[in-house]
Amino acid sequence: MAKVLLRTLSEARILVSNDDGIHAPGLKVLERVARSLSKDVWVIAPEAEQSGASHGLTLRRPLPIHKIGPRRFAVGGTPSDCVLMAVKHIIMDRPPDLVISGVNRGANLGEDVFYSGTVAAAREAALLGLPAIAFSQVRRGEALHWKTAEKFAPAIIRRLYNGSWPKSILMNVNFPPVPPEQVIGVKVAPQGRRLEHTQVKLAKDPYGRDVIWIGDFPTDDPQDPNTDLGAILENMVSVTPLECDSTHEAMLPQIAARFADMKPARPKAPRKRAVG
Repeated sequence: MAKVLLRTLSEARILVSNDDGIHAPGLKVLERVARSLSKDVWVIAPEAEQSGASHGLTLRRPLPIHKIGPRRFAVGGTPSDCVLMAVKHIIMDRPPDLVISGVNRGANLGEDVFYSGTVAAAREAALLGLPAIAFSQVRRGEALHWKTAEKFAPAIIRRLYNGSWPKSILMNVNFPPVPPEQVIGVKVAPQGRRLEHTQVKLAKDPYGRDVIWIGDFPTDDPQDPNTDLGAILENMVSVTPLECDSTHEAMLPQIAARFADMKPARPKAPRKRAVG
């Protein structure tokens, strides 16, 4: 697999983005982390919350971009839009050496990575050939331990960034919902699956009419404890490498065998036009 050769972290240009919006507290945490590692830090994030936006791109309207401070921009679009605008427009003189996304307000574990705008920002960077890390602070109820993310993120970035980086790979990092002193360690674990899927909830609007909400996952109980979900239940920081290529290699020959007798028809030779 091809690899990206990296500048030293102190010389790196770091792009910070998220899906909770330009004014989110988790973005401020990650910006402080980035500035502790490098002087060349750019913040380019959605102007409004984009949670659950997944890897959407805005294609049917122009994208407003507002400069709100030095090296700081708000984009009227999705997290993927923000990274694309950063690399292809705002800082196109020199692309970022590292893209970090978050810190998300809540988990991005297991199935979350398919819905998450936080992870999508990192994935967009990976598709552009850039090293990228998505960060999320898991919460229990309304309690959010931002200090946990702020304490552990710098060391995690240093270790992940060290040396070279495989192309089309992004890292997904989740911090457990406990104060820093209760974190047991760091666990590199595969993406998991929950025992129960997300719920659909019935409710009433202010006029008494029935409405339906897509709710949260009822629990984070994992099908397999040796995954990112299990690591969080052990009060460990989970680190999961994710790949942009979703092909299931083992299935390719099996599926190809089912179509082996369907040979493509040969195209007919063009008829020669008579002369004279």
